[in-house]
Amino acid sequence: MPETTFTIGQLSNEFDITARSIRFYEDKGLLCPVREGQKRIYHKQDRTRLKLILRGKRIGLALDEIAQIIDLYDPAATNNDQQLLVLLNKIKQRQAALNQQLQDIYDLQEELSSAAQRCQEALTDPTLKKEEAHV
Repeated sequence: MPETTFTIGQLSNEFDITARSIRFYEDKGLLCPVREGQKRIYHKQDRTRLKLILRGKRIGLALDEIAQIIDLYDPAATNNDQQLLVLLNKIKQRQAALNQQLQDIYDLQEELSSAAQRCQEALTDPTLKKEEAHV
C-alpha cells in the first residue's frame, strides 16, 4: 500500500528540490502540512499540490497564478471545467509571450547580422570607415 503521509525530506528527495523550497511554498500558503511539534507531516493532497506547483513553474507560471489554478479545484465537483479553462487561458498567454520573445530574438539577430556586415564592409573598404565609424 502506498504511503499516505510524507516528510519534508521524502518530498524533497522525490521531487529533487530543497526542503527550503518546500517551506517557501508553505510560507506562501500553497502547502499546508500538519505539524507534530517541529515535524511537518505532508499528505497525498500536499504531494499532489507540490507536483502541480512544480509543473506550473516549469511552464513559466507565477506562484500567484499557480495558487489561483490550484484553488479552483473542487474535489466535490463532478468536473472542474473552470479550473481547466483558467489553466488553458494561462497557457495561451504564456505561449503568446514566448512567441513575442522569439520574434524579438529573431529581430535582434537580424540587427546584429546587419551591424556585423556593416563593420566587416568598413574594415575591407577604407572609404566606408569614416561613414561607419558611428554605427
